[in-house]
Amino acid sequence: MRRSSITYKEKTVHLTEWGEAHNPTIVCLHGLGSTSLSFLEVAEELQKNFYIIAFDAPGHGKSEPFDTAVDYEMPRLVDWLHGLLKQLNVSDFYLISHSWGSFLALHYLVRYPEHVLDTILIDGGYQTKRIWSSSLEEEMDHYEKDFDEYVFDSWDDFFQAEKKNYLMWSPLKDIAVKDLGVEREGKVCWHAKGETARHIIRGMYLNETEDIYHLLPPGVTLLVATVPERLSEMRLQTAETFRKNANGELHIVPNTTHLLHWDRPSVVIDGVLSKWLKKSEVK
Repeated sequence: MRRSSITYKEKTVHLTEWGEAHNPTIVCLHGLGSTSLSFLEVAEELQKNFYIIAFDAPGHGKSEPFDTAVDYEMPRLVDWLHGLLKQLNVSDFYLISHSWGSFLALHYLVRYPEHVLDTILIDGGYQTKRIWSSSLEEEMDHYEKDFDEYVFDSWDDFFQAEKKNYLMWSPLKDIAVKDLGVEREGKVCWHAKGETARHIIRGMYLNETEDIYHLLPPGVTLLVATVPERLSEMRLQTAETFRKNANGELHIVPNTTHLLHWDRPSVVIDGVLSKWLKKSEVK
């Protein structure tokens, strides 16, 4: 694993890379409130066969935030992502995304399908705000409060709180979770600020993925979580809409929360090796 920072459009962007650049490339897009190490367990297993690149999204981890709310709207984010990949000389890549990262992935696919070889969405991109949320203001307020008030007196307290959120733990999760905290004024706080979350939620409302399903290339894989059970009906309903309207490939993954790739990283790893490794070997 290699971590570094570059300057893109006068902003610092923090990168994490695994594997060798001569191998087929996988670009990873993390979810709201996460960092590039969201994919640590998956990437550690895939780096023998792939070159994997992930980056902290604007306002996350060690990447600087955008200046305005408009910059977090999907058209601007797609421009940002495409320009960043171009600066990094990345093209013709596979795409893995989680949660909000999958919303960005779908909008990118519509604009630049010729650059993406295949896509796996990890429990994201199908949660249309028209069905999943009560109101824009309520959701923005919720996330802003959640991010800004997630504050602890020590790293031990931070880790204890985080461990309650996951179905399984591992030494690699120690590293990934440490990346989610930052010290401010003697406290351990969430790395992303509430203002960033607020802007991102707004952008998701303004740019619904359901409106672009029919424009997507066929065969996009969607992995759907199953825990908690109270969300099952809504998940299945909206996932089925994605399958039909996007001509996508649906996989319901038992015993997984929204952080599906943390609960069962093997599902993502095996999917990549069975589909993409064979494709790259043929080429």
